[in-house]
Amino acid sequence: MASCSWAENILQLLRKMNNFYLPGSCRSSCFRFEIEGAQVGWIPPHVASLLARYPDVFSPPHQGAVTLCHSLDSYEKRSEAVSYVVQALRQEPSLTCLKGWRDEKYSVMPRFSDCPLMWMERAATSLFGVKRYGVHINGYTVSDRQEVCMWLARRSHTKQTYPGLLDNMAAGGLAAGVGIKHTLVKECQEEACVPAAIAKRARPVATVSYTYEDEEGVFPESQFVFDLELPLEFKPRIGDGEVQEFYLLPIDKVKELLATDDFKPNSAMVVLDFLIRHSYIDPDTEPYYQDFVTGLHQIL
Repeated sequence: MASCSWAENILQLLRKMNNFYLPGSCRSSCFRFEIEGAQVGWIPPHVASLLARYPDVFSPPHQGAVTLCHSLDSYEKRSEAVSYVVQALRQEPSLTCLKGWRDEKYSVMPRFSDCPLMWMERAATSLFGVKRYGVHINGYTVSDRQEVCMWLARRSHTKQTYPGLLDNMAAGGLAAGVGIKHTLVKECQEEACVPAAIAKRARPVATVSYTYEDEEGVFPESQFVFDLELPLEFKPRIGDGEVQEFYLLPIDKVKELLATDDFKPNSAMVVLDFLIRHSYIDPDTEPYYQDFVTGLHQIL
């Protein structure tokens, strides 16, 4: 039987990362964020009250929804109008997420397969609960004796989010207009100095999806997950300064670390998915196996 304390810590992680769906969350009081009749996010009440200052951009709440004004009838008009509002909201001390301004554009659309309706500054996305997408790479090695080890990164202490915590070897958000494979190669090169020729061998294997809320807003996120088997002689190197150190650890040690507070939460979920897919977690010995799988693959 699997360790109860380890499994309970993993369940706690999954509940935290899906707390928007739990009783007592802000979901019941949020307004749907709609563009041209399609829901693209969730707006918390305190944000909706601030948006009321901009009637030329946002219509007043009606039947549980806040909508963009119909006069904003193109990608460019919507993007520019909302950007103006978000820039103005940077003066609001209560909106702490905007202190982490990124100058990165994220696409806004109902589903990933839909055409984007606008772009939005990354730091503002949680105020509108719009879906955010990213790419995470599991870098691992297989020895001649078939022993699997995984490369983990220790985030820089200067990172805006989760400084100093363990992370996947490379990962990054999906910017507006940029492809998934392009983002994968770019992040591998920038963060871990993985040559493009090696990075391109990565295999798409899953998505990990979840929605959580915290004091900065609502975060519906989906990560495109890739597995990359690395040559035994290859060692990732620090690139753009977002990582302070890399570790090559046996898979049992990686599994142990998942249940600690030393791991960036969504990256821990990506590694948990790796452990399940590679049969390091077994449904005959782990009674919460199905709960783990469900918690990793929520519908946004």
